[in-house]
Amino acid sequence: MTLRRAFELLPGDRQFLEHYGLPWEAVVDGSQWVLIHDFPTHAGYNHATVTAAIRLETGYPNTQLDMVYFHPPLARKDGKVIGATQAMQGLDGKSFQRWSRHRTAANPWIPGQDDLGTHVALIEEWLSREFGK
Repeated sequence: MTLRRAFELLPGDRQFLEHYGLPWEAVVDGSQWVLIHDFPTHAGYNHATVTAAIRLETGYPNTQLDMVYFHPPLARKDGKVIGATQAMQGLDGKSFQRWSRHRTAANPWIPGQDDLGTHVALIEEWLSREFGK
């Protein structure tokens, strides 16, 4: 697989992704997106790994990163519905499942402190938290 680098990431984000150790791409499809391939999920999901897509919003890093999009779509093996995941997003010729998850007042985006790495940590937490309900 040829990994695309359609735009330059911030140095800290690039360093995070290189140390994270999964294949990643920087693509432009209406917006700037970071695609992290082979992203591990949790034993309770229908896919062990997925591609996680993160939209870099205009104004990032002062503007917060929000949500995550997965391809292929995730479902729980036990059949329980995952809330706020019904919307789909066309991206890179595929259909990605939008996980509508947001920061809260207790965990706000802090410019200069939060970045792609802290957002990926939240995504990992969202995937695990689904099974703590």
